[in-house]
Amino acid sequence: MYFLLSPAKNLNETRDFTPKMYSEPPLLEEAELLMNDLRPLAPQQLAELMHISDKLALLNAERNANWQPPFTPENAKQAIYMFNGDVYEGIDAYHRNENEISYIHNHVRILSGLYGVLRPLDLMQPYRLEMGTALPNLRGKNLYEFWGDRITKRLNFTLECSEDHVVVNLASQEYFKVIQPAKLNARIITPIFKDDKNGQNFKVVSFYAKRARGLMVRYAAENAIEDVELLKDFDLEGYSFHAAMSSENEWVFLRNHVGE
Repeated sequence: MYFLLSPAKNLNETRDFTPKMYSEPPLLEEAELLMNDLRPLAPQQLAELMHISDKLALLNAERNANWQPPFTPENAKQAIYMFNGDVYEGIDAYHRNENEISYIHNHVRILSGLYGVLRPLDLMQPYRLEMGTALPNLRGKNLYEFWGDRITKRLNFTLECSEDHVVVNLASQEYFKVIQPAKLNARIITPIFKDDKNGQNFKVVSFYAKRARGLMVRYAAENAIEDVELLKDFDLEGYSFHAAMSSENEWVFLRNHVGE
């Protein structure tokens, strides 16, 4: 069983505590090709391409200029500790023990516009390149054309080590779109997290749903889950599985904000 996650825009680049274990991104040579297209872009060009502020554009132009393999613990950081968005706050990697981090590394794959797919302990240097970015490249006009079926093939290679051939899709639509489900040798289960204040109008609330995706990974790690059916017992921060609203491969989890 493998969990798919999206990356985060916010990054924690500080040299805080991280484990000694690390690995190299499996598609780093592909990332170098993309960086060859990114590095020549001036800050104003990055601002227009990515629809970001001038301040962010300048920061990322500097990141691109400094981006240089090989990655080491001195010039890079493990992905699970670098990404700093809502999903990763749900995982809370800094408070997971060694066994839990090992589980996360072995069961989670992070989709990335630049790196294609990352394992949690893969070293990475900071970047900004969302999967939906229309970056012209040697294979087409955007990142979906650049990656083609390469990420799907990489995941199939990973799935060869899996007994159940199950992928739990916790990625956003923007990122999961790079996967070619018909070519993926796995059953795909998509958890859906819905919140409500009165128990009558449950809906997906982006902030809560992102955090819940991370919480599900944390729950799986804390309980060393290998059987995907056991994810139906997920109950962190008040969520519970709702069978009546679920289908075979879309599992709905509800939470009622009583008293808010």
